[in-house]
Amino acid sequence: MRVLIVEDEEDVADVLSMAFAMQWREAEVRIAPDAETALDILAGFDADIIVLDIALPGMNGFELCRRIREFSDVPIIIVTAKGEERDIIRGLESGADDYVTKPFSHLELFARIRAVLRRASAVHCHTPMPVFRCGDLTIDFASRQVRVGGREVRLTPTEYDLLYHLVRNAGRVLPHELLLTRVWGPEYRTESDYLKVFIHRLREKIEPNPAMPRYILTERGVGYKFVRPPAVE
Repeated sequence: MRVLIVEDEEDVADVLSMAFAMQWREAEVRIAPDAETALDILAGFDADIIVLDIALPGMNGFELCRRIREFSDVPIIIVTAKGEERDIIRGLESGADDYVTKPFSHLELFARIRAVLRRASAVHCHTPMPVFRCGDLTIDFASRQVRVGGREVRLTPTEYDLLYHLVRNAGRVLPHELLLTRVWGPEYRTESDYLKVFIHRLREKIEPNPAMPRYILTERGVGYKFVRPPAVE
């Protein structure tokens, strides 16, 4: 377990580091007090999980999350005192996989870390499917490569897992609770904001016009479905 903690409060960072060491005896933990240091560490450190605060000196955690997503799909959990809904949505839209508000118990944090890591590993365990093509969208399930118009699109493990379930059930409406349970786990089945944000993130990456989606459609009040547009059948 290789962990990067981005936290400017030294006592909080030390407590988190010790908690990781107790939970995972072989954990290798690096601590960054600011975003620039975190980016420098990531240049030579292959982290399995990043835990970061929002209120950092200089570049804040939201911007750092976006910067990391430019080159990595490593799971990211935001841990912060900012617990309002708009902050949670902003954090998820920045590329985080989960959002934990202070104060929190270490049991809760580690449960969420396990859930994130479970999703990251689960994408490698799905039943193999042939290469999927629909219009300018191509998905190679063996290599987990997604291309739009021949250009490779980087997806986080959670984004890929969500797309996998939608495509595997193409033409069928998947209810919100079912998608949340399959992708995030049963403990997330009421977290509707997570699903909305990740659907938005997927549309931004694969839709020709995210404002008028042609692949991932909303069944208002029910769920979402993946469809093959008539023009490309």
